[in-house]
Amino acid sequence: MNMWIPTEHEKYGVVLASFRGMVQHSLPLEIGDTVQILEKCEGWYRGFVLKNPNAKGIFPCSYIHLKNAHIKNKGQFEMVVPTEDSVITEMTSTLRDWGAMWKQLFVKNEGDLFHRLWHVMNEILDLRRQVLVGHLTHDRMRDVKQHITARLDWGNEQLCLDLVPRREFSMVDPDEISITELYRLMENRHRKKETPTPVSTHHLFVHLKSLMSSNLGEELEVFFFIYDSRESKPLSERFFVKLNKNGLPKCPEKTERQCTLFVDLGSADLRKDVYIVVHIIRIGRMGAGEKKNTCNVQYRRPYGCAVVSIADLLTADSKDDHLLKVYACNTESDWSQIHDNIIKKVNSRYNLSGTNTGLAVALQLLHGDIEQLRREYMVLFTRGVSVTKKLGFSDVIMPGEMRNDLYITLEKGEFEKGGKSVARNVEVTVYALDADGQILKGFVAVGSGEPGGDEYHTFVLYHNNSPRWAELIKLPIPVDLFHGSHVRFEFRHCSTKDKGEKKLFGFSFVPLMQDDGRTLPDGTHELIVHKCEENANLQDCARYLKLPFSKSNLPGNNQTLKGSKESLWITSFLCSTKLTQNGDMLDLLKWRAHPERISDSLSKLKEIDGSEIVKFLQDTLDTLFGILDESSQRYALKVFDCLVHIINLLQDSKFQHFKPVMDTYIESHFAGALSYRDLIKVLKWYVDRIIEADRQEHIQQVLKATEYIFKYIIQSRRLFALATGGQNEEEFQCCMHELFMSISFFLSQENKSLRPITQTQAVFLQSFPAVYRELLKLFTVREVATFVRETLGSLPTASQADCPLQAVKLHCIAKTVDSQIYINPESRCILLPVVLRVLQAHMQEQKDLVMCAHILTCMLSLLKREDTESTASEEVDLIVESVLGVLLRTILEVANRPHPPGPTLRPQIQDITGEFVSCLLALLRHMKDRHYQQLLQRFTSKDDLRDFLLHIFTVFRILIRPEMFPKDWTVMRLVTNNIIITTVLYLSDALRTNFLNDKFDYKMWDSYFCLSVIFINQSCLQLETFSASKRKKILEKYGDMRVMMGCEIFSMWQNLGEHKLNFIPAMIGPFLEVTLVPQPDLRNVMIPIFHDMMDWEQRRSGNFKQVEAKLIDKLDSLMSEGKGDETYRELFNSIIPLFGPYPSLLKKIERETWRESGISLIATVTRLMERLLDYRDCMKMGEVDGKKIGCTVSLLNFYKTELNKEEMYIRYIHKLYDLHLKAQNYTEASYTLLLYDELLEWSERPLREFLSYPMQSEWQRKEYLHLTIIQNFDRGKCWENGIILCRELANQYESYYDYRNLSKMRMMEASFYDKIMDQQRLEPEFFRVGFYGKNFPFFLRNKEFVCRGHDYERLEAFQQRMLNEFPHAIAMQHANQPDQTIYQAEAQYLQIYAVTPIPDSQDVLQRDGVPDNIKSFYKVNHIWRFRYDRPFHKGTKDKENEFKSLWVERTTLTLVQSLPGISRWFEVERRELVEVSPLENAIEVIENKNLQLRTLITQCQTRQMQNINPLTMCLNGVIDAAVNGGLARYQEAFFVKDYIMNHPEDGDKISRLRELMFEQAQILEFGLTVHEKFVPQDMRPLHKKLVDQFHLMKSSLGIQEFPAYARASPIQFTNGSPRAGRNSVANVLSPEGVARVVARRSPLSYPAVNRYSSSSLSSQASNEVSNITGQSESSDEVFNMQPSPSTSSLSSNHSASPNVTSSAPSSARGSPQLPDKPKHSRENCLSPRERPCSAIYPNPLDSTQRPVPHPAGDASLPRSDPNISTPDKVVKPAVSSWSLDTPLSDSNGKCPPVPPRPPYTGSPAKTRSQSPVMTSRSPQKSVVPPLTPSPTECQSAGLVSNSPMLSGSYSSGISSLSRCSVSEASGTETTPADHALPNSASSGSDEFFRRENKTPPPYCIHERNPRRQMPLPPSLSIHPNVDAPPIPPKPHQIRKQDTEPLRPDQFPRPRPIPRKVSQL
Repeated sequence: MNMWIPTEHEKYGVVLASFRGMVQHSLPLEIGDTVQILEKCEGWYRGFVLKNPNAKGIFPCSYIHLKNAHIKNKGQFEMVVPTEDSVITEMTSTLRDWGAMWKQLFVKNEGDLFHRLWHVMNEILDLRRQVLVGHLTHDRMRDVKQHITARLDWGNEQLCLDLVPRREFSMVDPDEISITELYRLMENRHRKKETPTPVSTHHLFVHLKSLMSSNLGEELEVFFFIYDSRESKPLSERFFVKLNKNGLPKCPEKTERQCTLFVDLGSADLRKDVYIVVHIIRIGRMGAGEKKNTCNVQYRRPYGCAVVSIADLLTADSKDDHLLKVYACNTESDWSQIHDNIIKKVNSRYNLSGTNTGLAVALQLLHGDIEQLRREYMVLFTRGVSVTKKLGFSDVIMPGEMRNDLYITLEKGEFEKGGKSVARNVEVTVYALDADGQILKGFVAVGSGEPGGDEYHTFVLYHNNSPRWAELIKLPIPVDLFHGSHVRFEFRHCSTKDKGEKKLFGFSFVPLMQDDGRTLPDGTHELIVHKCEENANLQDCARYLKLPFSKSNLPGNNQTLKGSKESLWITSFLCSTKLTQNGDMLDLLKWRAHPERISDSLSKLKEIDGSEIVKFLQDTLDTLFGILDESSQRYALKVFDCLVHIINLLQDSKFQHFKPVMDTYIESHFAGALSYRDLIKVLKWYVDRIIEADRQEHIQQVLKATEYIFKYIIQSRRLFALATGGQNEEEFQCCMHELFMSISFFLSQENKSLRPITQTQAVFLQSFPAVYRELLKLFTVREVATFVRETLGSLPTASQADCPLQAVKLHCIAKTVDSQIYINPESRCILLPVVLRVLQAHMQEQKDLVMCAHILTCMLSLLKREDTESTASEEVDLIVESVLGVLLRTILEVANRPHPPGPTLRPQIQDITGEFVSCLLALLRHMKDRHYQQLLQRFTSKDDLRDFLLHIFTVFRILIRPEMFPKDWTVMRLVTNNIIITTVLYLSDALRTNFLNDKFDYKMWDSYFCLSVIFINQSCLQLETFSASKRKKILEKYGDMRVMMGCEIFSMWQNLGEHKLNFIPAMIGPFLEVTLVPQPDLRNVMIPIFHDMMDWEQRRSGNFKQVEAKLIDKLDSLMSEGKGDETYRELFNSIIPLFGPYPSLLKKIERETWRESGISLIATVTRLMERLLDYRDCMKMGEVDGKKIGCTVSLLNFYKTELNKEEMYIRYIHKLYDLHLKAQNYTEASYTLLLYDELLEWSERPLREFLSYPMQSEWQRKEYLHLTIIQNFDRGKCWENGIILCRELANQYESYYDYRNLSKMRMMEASFYDKIMDQQRLEPEFFRVGFYGKNFPFFLRNKEFVCRGHDYERLEAFQQRMLNEFPHAIAMQHANQPDQTIYQAEAQYLQIYAVTPIPDSQDVLQRDGVPDNIKSFYKVNHIWRFRYDRPFHKGTKDKENEFKSLWVERTTLTLVQSLPGISRWFEVERRELVEVSPLENAIEVIENKNLQLRTLITQCQTRQMQNINPLTMCLNGVIDAAVNGGLARYQEAFFVKDYIMNHPEDGDKISRLRELMFEQAQILEFGLTVHEKFVPQDMRPLHKKLVDQFHLMKSSLGIQEFPAYARASPIQFTNGSPRAGRNSVANVLSPEGVARVVARRSPLSYPAVNRYSSSSLSSQASNEVSNITGQSESSDEVFNMQPSPSTSSLSSNHSASPNVTSSAPSSARGSPQLPDKPKHSRENCLSPRERPCSAIYPNPLDSTQRPVPHPAGDASLPRSDPNISTPDKVVKPAVSSWSLDTPLSDSNGKCPPVPPRPPYTGSPAKTRSQSPVMTSRSPQKSVVPPLTPSPTECQSAGLVSNSPMLSGSYSSGISSLSRCSVSEASGTETTPADHALPNSASSGSDEFFRRENKTPPPYCIHERNPRRQMPLPPSLSIHPNVDAPPIPPKPHQIRKQDTEPLRPDQFPRPRPIPRKVSQL
């Protein structure tokens, strides 16, 4: 069997293909993974993937591509580093990191960056491929690497990754370089990234595309040049392009003739008054409109001009083409100035050359050096582009630049007519000729772009004897041809006749060089025009060269030529590096020819222009040293001065590039071997004269040139030594020592008032460091260092603090440290004391800190980390001793200095701080144990040591500030932290030794602990937030520094002993912050400290309340910041043993005597952490949702109930308030803020500033809270609650007599009443939500809530919203309670269905006359209980009739708080389950359908419906279902003998069902009557069908006609609304008679006692109608509606179950499903007709009446109330005829006495006798007309007269007024029983009822805007003497009166909310 063998060379590889790892012990691999190989066996490797080194396994060798690698730490912990280019390694790792982040960009929908990064990654991959191939040249490889690193840096910056320090494209290892150098690399890269260096050189690229014009036909010449309109002169040469007749380039294949680059534009040239000027010349006939047959001679004629400002190109898109407008002259004579006229907008002198004429040009500004452009725009230069130079030299003259260009501008000419009647057409031809008179071929250049020609023809101006051309030509004549050459100008007249001849009539010439060798001087020259004929021989130039050429050179006696009017003006300008126009320069260079002029020539050298000197620099220097060698005694001083002048000339920025030329001259061409003696002697002479000299300027100029003077001295001595074999060495040494002695003496002089030499000393110090390098050529390093030390040491030290010499001295020190002599260790030890002394002095005075930082950086960068030599150690000792203390103080001073306001100074301050910090870190890194020992031993006193430690701890805290380094400097931060922890470990011993026990210093230890805590909590050390690769690199290099510091904290804490009490509870918060770091080892170390704290606190005070309070406060703030996790909670709470000697905190506490309180604390903290963790996780989400609010509520209640932390409680109140405002939950926001309001009193106690509240009194803050809450109640349309607060605030204002605010508050209260009545409020839906499964947050887990939905939100929308909030949740599709498997599942399950609210405010909802606007509030506010119905079948299901077994499961949910409240949802506290039998279910179904029919009929009558379709559909559904057997199914199920025999207890319910079925028939008949009135014509057939089906329905029910009592009391729809008859007659009828009548009429047996009002058709619906319409219908047809047969029992107002809402039975109704609740299912309260009679609601002003309790079977209770048992819902028959609605009995079972009814008088109607019934009460003292019966009431009253049981139904219509009346009258009235009121009479009492119906609810007084009054007849008017009703009592007062006593199971549940809120 083969064994696994460790690999030797096969160590590193890349995966070629993915390996799934299906074999045992295999390691899955992904393509591209890098693996480290450990062992090998038979084609298999064993190893691990580098990104997950913990997972090891085997994989096939064939899947791996091996790569060379270098092995570190060979063995068990070996590391493999690939031996490839570092750039390749970085590329690979970076692309891997980018890959994961790139995918996240797609997920986050950052499309732009996603695509850009994708392109960059592909580009990097392509470049990587090129590098790996290895076929690139060295330069190309450099460019590719530069491109790669630029792309890597860009991507890292975009993805917010770390800045990578690089040197020469390779990553830098921080351990391999000095920290100061690392900081410089980071800073340079950061500065380069932030502020790109400005470019001073610019170039303009021009590409001519075409000339677009409609009237072309001739060839064109186009000239471009750059023009300065401020100076009115061109700045550049001309660029020349030829165009063909179509306006296109003549040579399109030659791109260099279409494109040019105007080079060397300075930044000053990019301004608005610099323009690109284009001149266009046409080649053709003299006149543009001449005929073609005139002549064939072509002339150059002006065509047009265009201009564009260069400044416009700075903002324009470089890729856009420009279309330039072309202008033409109005007068040809103005052509030379046309561009100026266009620029100055002199419109009278030019116009557009054509409407369609334009020049298409591409213009682009390029920036940077020309060589840089060649690399960046390779295509541009390779395809060909001409270069157009500036006129003259550029701003910087480069050595080696060769130019010899003569520019001539033909300005103008003056010519005579020549005997002609008109002016001439003059053309000038220009030739360049050599000394022999031969034409120089190709040296006449019109412009770049076209090659030079032999001659040049100017353009011709028509009939102009004074032409102005301003045409520029260039003559690039070589230097060797320049001597003897001249330029000739020939003048010809161009005839316009047929022949088109050009006749020569004169010429001019100008020689280019004078006899003395000077060239033609620059400037304007007036040339003489010599006349000649056409046949004149100009070939023999010798003949005319003897003639004068310029009028300025004519002798005085030649008056003939002087008086001539003909002249030619030209301007010449020479740009040459070889020729000169200066005679003094020529005299100096030719000094040997004229020895007598040497002195004058040397004196005049300083007056010569610098450009002339640098052109002949080498010749000039040779001349000077030649004179010095030959006449040193005579001219030494003057030659020295001239040399100084030339040296200082090269300091000028224009000529600074010639310094290398001088250096080259010194090294290669200088031959003055004897010059050093004279130079030393003259220099010493000047230095010795400094002290006595009155004027120092010349001496300062000499000292400025010290560097090059020494260069000449040293080179001269070297040449002499080489020539003589080193003779006179001692003499030279002696001279040099004497020179330095003189210098030292001069430097040691202090400033005197008469001869200030300080500035001269400063000038010398500035140039002195440049001498070191030259001295090293002849002296040893130690000798030079000695020179420098003595020279710098001679400077005076007692100078004034503000002396400028000190700054210069420091600069000199800086240059010294940068120099070669300091880099050498031998000389460094000599110079170091001087440098440190100067540096320390400046740092102590806080002067020139920038330079101090630079010096210190340079010094420390020379100390390599690996240096272990004794010299390096001694240097560290010296630096530590001199600088460390002052460096710490400097950092403290600079870091704490306030930032200056100027933005430019801030980076400088930051640089200083960073420089000093890097110096400190570098110094600390070089310090070893010996250095620390010596440092601590130097402190002679404890105070000094204490100050030092405090300083260094404070500085360390500054170093780890987030703003210390830029965000992406992670490399620098890690190095800093590594040094800090190393230093702290060294210094902690000193802390333990010197400041413990008797010498304990709290401040020292506190500073130490604070530093340690801040260190651990740094973001750059939180390795969990980094990628795996980054985390791995950090751990390999530094380890987890947090754990190291944590162990140190624990060790130091253990040493404290009894001094621990000093840090309790102060250090609880910081230590808790450390434990929240998600590092297990760190937590295991730190958590036992809390046990120690609790133990010591228990010993001191007997408890640890301080620990508990501090722990809880800090835990809240820290976890709110995002710290801590679930593991941390478990660590605090669990009993799992941890590593080392520390068990868990709970386990340690259980061993203590105080374990009970300790365990309680841990339990409390754990529960708090659960809530805080949930809160933190919720707050990470973006939008406000239910989770955030619910979590905050949970935390708020925890602080209130369990911790009693009032301040935290109030803070979370406001956090919850802000969340509600953000979510626009204004009602919930009000309830939330009310919690804080309830904690305050109306007192003047002063309150401190808190949160956003200022310092104020408690009264003021409570007032502010009240106003804010009222405002939010208003915004949430919860005006009823706002009214209560308004009243409370108004009472306060009234008590303080603040009537102004009282008035505002009363008006606000009144406005709320108006809004209640006028504005529409939506009734929200309510939903029950169950959260099941362990993955829900703690505050939701396995709990159920009821949620108040948003406006217009239905079940489907709510479900979707919840699933969006919990995207991982699974929606349960049933409403059954889940089992334990769901509860314990590691998942999230949501169970959602709609529920129906059960209102508590039944007194308001049951009161007659309360508008629906008011009732709607009480239906959905202050709701504790909710109902949900689920239908099911019990027993065997009858397939023929499913209603026999259809039961309803009714669930009632009770909440912990009522809705709405401080949240939109509250937890369910109690569930109650009852089952509704099939019979009860049938009753409810029919009741609900009857209610729906009543509502629709009412809406139709009151014209609320826009169309009648809803009523039609409802009637059709009920009638059609009944005809097809709907109601018959109920008969079959419940009216059969078997059911009655088997269920004797259901007798009353069966009777009730019969009543409802009969009632439904009456409603349908009346509904058909209404329907017939309003049905459209096209629906008449449907109506007829409904009528026919209704007759079938009646016959199927056995109803042939309604009984007499039904006809006598039909449905009461008074005035068109379904209200009861207000004064209906209730005649007594015996039960037996009823039974007989019913038996005769119908197979249905009616109940013996009719308990329900015959006129209660949906009072609630009528209220809604009256609220919407504003007033009742008053038309005659409403008052005089004809009666129709109808039943008399319409009384149900129950809300149906959401699942049981249909009126007719159907088999589909039995299946359970999630309800889609209809709108009207909210109406769960009783109708006003089902309330108790008015005897229960006595007049509040009548003390004789008392509230009567509801009996057990009170019909006024909601039938849907699940808390009432089934028998209780059956109302027993009344025992008296006085009240049928609500039979009341006293303790003896007898009815209370009935108050007498007052007789009605003054009515035109006949009186009649009535049985004793409840009478109506009226506030009127006068007699009221009788009420009219319902318009639908029948004349027959047989049933009424025979049924005493129905009398209460008539009284109830009137008795409903009693609740809202002010006073009540009682009395009896008897009328004949058989007398009925006439239908046609409109009664006044009916109008009175309508008026009284407006009586306000408990929160309303009167409507502010009374309705428009209807004109009434006198019989209906109300007596004016009516008392105004008082303000109704508050609802809670009414409830107390109306609802006591209740049954024990019916007491309302108290609301557990703070005081005062209960009023809401």
